[in-house]
Amino acid sequence: MAIAPFKHPISHALTSFNGVTAEQESNPLPKPGAKIHHLPPSIWKKQASGANSPLDQAIERTRDFFFREQLPQGYWWAELESNVTITAEYIMLFQFMGLVDKAKEKKMANYLLRQQTPEGHWALWFGGPGDLSTTIEAYFALKLAGYSAEHPAMLKAREFIISKGGILKARVFTKIFLALFGEFSWLGVPSMPIELMLFPNWAYFNMYELSSWSRATIIPLSITMTLRPVRKLPPRARVQELYVRPPRPIDYTFTKEDGIFTWKNFFIGVDHMLKIYEGNPIRPLKSKAMAAAEKWVLEHQEPTGDWGGIQPAMLNSVLALHCLGYANDHPAVEKGLKALDNFCIEDDESIVLQSCVSPLWDTALALKALVDSGVPNDHPALVKAAQWLLDREVRKEGDWKVKCPELKPGGWAFEFLNDWYPDVDDSGFVMMAIKDIAVKNEKAREGAIKRGIDWCLGMQSKNGGWGAFDKDNTKHLLNKIPFADLEALIDPPTADLTGRMLELMGTFGYSREFPAAASGLEFLKREQEKDGSWWGRWGVNYIYGTWSVLSGLAAIGEDLSQPYIRKAVSWIKSKQNDDGGWGETCESYYDPTLAGIGPSTASQTGWALLALMAAGEAKAPETAKGVQYLLSTQKSDGTWDEEQFTGTGFPKFFMIKYHIYRNCFPLTALGTYRRLLQEEA
Repeated sequence: MAIAPFKHPISHALTSFNGVTAEQESNPLPKPGAKIHHLPPSIWKKQASGANSPLDQAIERTRDFFFREQLPQGYWWAELESNVTITAEYIMLFQFMGLVDKAKEKKMANYLLRQQTPEGHWALWFGGPGDLSTTIEAYFALKLAGYSAEHPAMLKAREFIISKGGILKARVFTKIFLALFGEFSWLGVPSMPIELMLFPNWAYFNMYELSSWSRATIIPLSITMTLRPVRKLPPRARVQELYVRPPRPIDYTFTKEDGIFTWKNFFIGVDHMLKIYEGNPIRPLKSKAMAAAEKWVLEHQEPTGDWGGIQPAMLNSVLALHCLGYANDHPAVEKGLKALDNFCIEDDESIVLQSCVSPLWDTALALKALVDSGVPNDHPALVKAAQWLLDREVRKEGDWKVKCPELKPGGWAFEFLNDWYPDVDDSGFVMMAIKDIAVKNEKAREGAIKRGIDWCLGMQSKNGGWGAFDKDNTKHLLNKIPFADLEALIDPPTADLTGRMLELMGTFGYSREFPAAASGLEFLKREQEKDGSWWGRWGVNYIYGTWSVLSGLAAIGEDLSQPYIRKAVSWIKSKQNDDGGWGETCESYYDPTLAGIGPSTASQTGWALLALMAAGEAKAPETAKGVQYLLSTQKSDGTWDEEQFTGTGFPKFFMIKYHIYRNCFPLTALGTYRRLLQEEA
């Protein structure tokens, strides 16, 4: 369920940029005047009255929407929706730190209750099945906020929780939050010894073999897990009723897999030995490791107070400093709490904490959509957006430097400020978006793009692919340790990001023979699924991955008639719904037989259309039918409705709904379609 009509912290500024509207600009493209083979005249031709065609009108309506939504500083920023654990843990943090604001807590509780399903549970995505850990965290947060276990919503939730096995079946992070309040034993939490901070970078397991998001979360969390604090709760706030039966010591051990030897069983044995070590009062390196972790946390805080630009890193860093004895008014803690507050969306009744904010990503997407829809490159709105992006180029060395010591800084991040963790996806899209915009200082733009391309190319992994934030972050064995029940401890190269890097190279004139492109092509061929699609790491799912790859293959100059590409095209066509759109459920991450299957959505239809057009299928009847779907479902204000989650944080376990997706990708697709038809005409 969408969170609107919450008031965004910057919603007061969502007005027309300098009074410029789409009606005040001239259309830079000639109006279509001829019918193309296979294309419905109702889409393509002008109306008898001489008015623009339905396609032109739809494009102009969405362009108008984006002009209205642009902020005075030049950027776009839409809501990033996830699941209720993000806000539930915010309630827990305030309770643990003794900073409860009852008015705010009530608003957060209102949000939690509003997101509960009629069945009594909470889900990871819209329409998804009930999730045990999510429901436990929501229930616990509501208990902390004063709701009785006899409240009707709580009774329903508890029934679901018990039916799924109760607290003992919850994920690691849920157990950690319960342990902070004495509702679960720290003995049942997988070990993450603080001494790991001292492991050298050449060691098989060290903090820089973890993904950036894991590293930024686990280092502060390891401080808390070493100290094992407990804040006792009054009886009314406890949640012992969420155990199927009173827990026994054996319940705090981990369930082994069947088989004589498996890696999971091996690491369970290692965890048992680590617990014996952690229980030893003689730990000569403990103090040194704690000091190193504390220093790391303080050094990695951005001037704005953020850590890693994500809620888990930010919340756990504040929590760690609190556990270390930092006062609530200490500058680092105050800035951290303020940064979390800046992630909140509030209206008269509710407060929701976003897991992250995405202004650079949103701005690049909106800018690219407007360019592809035919807005002139010197339009003031585009120039201001491009300059805003240029001003946020990362020029500092981040964690990526550990594996790329010779690489110079460059690129862009996802958030307002996240200099430690730029990523290749945002960097690639930003550079493609600003490429031809008539900024005042074109030399500065070219310099930023050169640095950005050099940085992105330097982040290519040995296997030819790209991960998001780190190079060669590929030790899949780490996802077998007990702590890794989200299966997200690493950031390996993926097809969608590799496709984006090929698109970046092709956009800036690199050929398919360029070494980085050649090895990227080989990586993509190895990663292709048997049905012709590609798995999507950062968007749901195979539709997203296949769009990213086909766009990259076309841009780099790959021969589009090759069988492996035609197989991908056939797959996209075969997944079109009867209504003309495309959709894919988040459950395809669990069940690959659901690849490309789901209710039609505007964003996924946009991806499918862009994939087909990249592969030379602009004139295909499937493309025309998909365009017609977008035209018929567009609202009068130029937007589309979309309840489904089509973004991915961690496949399976953390899904995202980018509220800008349902509008920017249809506009990009419709604009690209019109351009290709005009070229044919």
